[in-house]
Amino acid sequence: MQFKIDTKEKIVIFRLEETTLDAKMSDELVNAIGNIPGLEEKNLILDLHSLQSADESGLKAIFTVYHRQYERGLSAAIAHLNRTLTTTLSETYPEMQNIVPTESEAIDMVMMEDFERDLDLGSE
Repeated sequence: MQFKIDTKEKIVIFRLEETTLDAKMSDELVNAIGNIPGLEEKNLILDLHSLQSADESGLKAIFTVYHRQYERGLSAAIAHLNRTLTTTLSETYPEMQNIVPTESEAIDMVMMEDFERDLDLGSE
């Protein structure tokens, strides 16, 4: 599987460089993202600009890594996903709210959620 990782202070951007996400690639995606050093302390952005198609297991893999971040008390967002896959993913996993057209919007979204968490912790 081809991908690039860009690590920032509070965000990891995972850029998938594949056009198809099938059953074989799905396991690789979950493992690759799960093995990113420091991810358990950072928000995640999945940049899926190259992805043209995904089967059911591919969609589940995207949801799995997205949901895992929220289980850790962090945020995740999906950026640059084509219209067809955005619709399919949103219908299959309606709890995935952070699907946006650009990486910039994804960064804004996860940073806003991070800020809201900080405010909530400060008020307790």
